Amino acid sequence: MARSEDSPRVVVRSCAPSEVAAVHGLIVELARYERAEQEVALSVETLQSDMVQGRFECFVAEAAGQIVGMALHHARYSTWKGLTWYLEDLVVTEAWRGRGVGRSLFLAVAAHARSVNAKRLEWQVLDWNEPAIGFYKTLGASLTDTWLNGRLTDEDLATLPSPSNFAAHG
Repeated sequence: MARSEDSPRVVVRSCAPSEVAAVHGLIVELARYERAEQEVALSVETLQSDMVQGRFECFVAEAAGQIVGMALHHARYSTWKGLTWYLEDLVVTEAWRGRGVGRSLFLAVAAHARSVNAKRLEWQVLDWNEPAIGFYKTLGASLTDTWLNGRLTDEDLATLPSPSNFAAHG
């Protein structure tokens, strides 16, 4: 990434569990940008526990001793392709946007996906987030509008019958 002589060097590296509070702050910053801050129910403690348990991986971008960006990612599985990789969130603090930090984080995730032989890297982007859409397109990404996302909240899941509560008819 290009930088001027007075601009601090940015290093992309794996996040340590002790840095999860900074990652959580970036998650909240992204949710605020996406107009969904009220949706963040995840605590720093749960995030840290989940990281230690290997439920996700995270790269951080550090400049002058501060975390200025992060990319949270994890494995997925496709019945058509096998192992795939998912970029859950990519966020760079506003002051550091446009300096190549997001590109460096994305490329780190892509390199990791290649290293584990993932058959593809996937992510979501809001249809109104033109800066992000443009960013992904400059990287050669194809964005599809043919797949709709389904979702059930934990409350929704609780209302569904368990397999023991119904019988298949045939």
